[in-house]
Amino acid sequence: MFDYPNKLNIIFNKLYLFGIKPIIVGGYLRDKILDMDSKDIDIELYGIDSLDILETILQEFGEVHTVGKSFGVCKLDFDDLEIDFSLPRSDSKISKGHKGFSIITDKSLDFKSAASRRDFTINAMGYDVKEKKLLDPYGGQKDLHNKILRAVDIDKFAEDPLRILRGIQFSSRFNFVLDELLLRIFYKLINKNILKELPRERIYEELKKMFLKSSSPSIGLLLLKRLHLMEYFGFSENYEQVDYFSKHKTLDEKLNILIFLSLIYTQKTLKLIEKLSKEQKLLTGIALYIKVQKDFNINDSTVYTLYSLAKKVNIEFFLLYLDAYHWGKQTLQINILRNKAKKLCIFNSPLPALIEGKELIKYGLAPSKKFSVILFQAYEAQKKGKFKTSKEAQKWLKTYLVSLS
Repeated sequence: MFDYPNKLNIIFNKLYLFGIKPIIVGGYLRDKILDMDSKDIDIELYGIDSLDILETILQEFGEVHTVGKSFGVCKLDFDDLEIDFSLPRSDSKISKGHKGFSIITDKSLDFKSAASRRDFTINAMGYDVKEKKLLDPYGGQKDLHNKILRAVDIDKFAEDPLRILRGIQFSSRFNFVLDELLLRIFYKLINKNILKELPRERIYEELKKMFLKSSSPSIGLLLLKRLHLMEYFGFSENYEQVDYFSKHKTLDEKLNILIFLSLIYTQKTLKLIEKLSKEQKLLTGIALYIKVQKDFNINDSTVYTLYSLAKKVNIEFFLLYLDAYHWGKQTLQINILRNKAKKLCIFNSPLPALIEGKELIKYGLAPSKKFSVILFQAYEAQKKGKFKTSKEAQKWLKTYLVSLS
């Protein structure tokens, strides 16, 4: 018997009253068989052909969101679960790209026919809730056991270019190998430059999953290399670094992806990131990490150096990147930097300036290039310890201004 949250039974019992058969499908079933946690549940419903009727049935359980009637899918947030309800459907290729399909919902489809449109056998299983029976028409459970990735239908597989990247990230996440037939079709599609049909956002989402959900992202990178895609994405071969950081990830996904991409990009290939993401902060952050790391002497833990570093980056986050960049070989020195930054109270923010523009205005100075130079020199003096209090800062400023006159 397949284990699923018992609280779903109240929904299932309601569906039974309308002659609707729920089948748990997709990633939730796959992950449970692999003994992995998952909160996203996909449920395919047989015996109903109208989303409007489904929305009416489900509304007592929470807010229902229809994400696309043409796809026959609606979402329900139920307690801490995110549930996707879908109707069985078939699709046919009508144009290029990931979205070039004509989709038809069909309540008369049996499970095997409906599952034939899925990408991999491990994603083409279902669990019949009422009959308490695993539905596995394409041998997905055996492939999970053997750690192999196979296409449900090799001809249909070739119709969607996104499936190449999905295959790479699944291989990386679960440490699966591609079967020979699938590997050959990957080479064939890549040689046709089929990835150019994909919007960059979709490429980026699959690569993020490869990094964020893999315990050893190097598996995905090595597969990209084997498929001659490392140069396509501009990745460097820092396998040890990404695997090291994967074991030291934070709870902040945006920070994690920033560090991962910083580890595998170089300044020469930084522009390629623009093909993947519109997030300007991500692009700026990667460029900054690369530049600061290049100029930073890891063995220099002087107060001045740390004050200067804190002005450029968040030290806590940067040291996570730096530790991964050296893949644990400089952890002792990084801990020295970390502890010293904490004692100086600059671990997450720069040293507060004791002399600001308002002090210069009191002395009759107006904002100008000279104004900026004075503030820079004042902050440099503060970092070097020439003054530590507001009173000492004012004394230093008077002396400095006199020297300029």
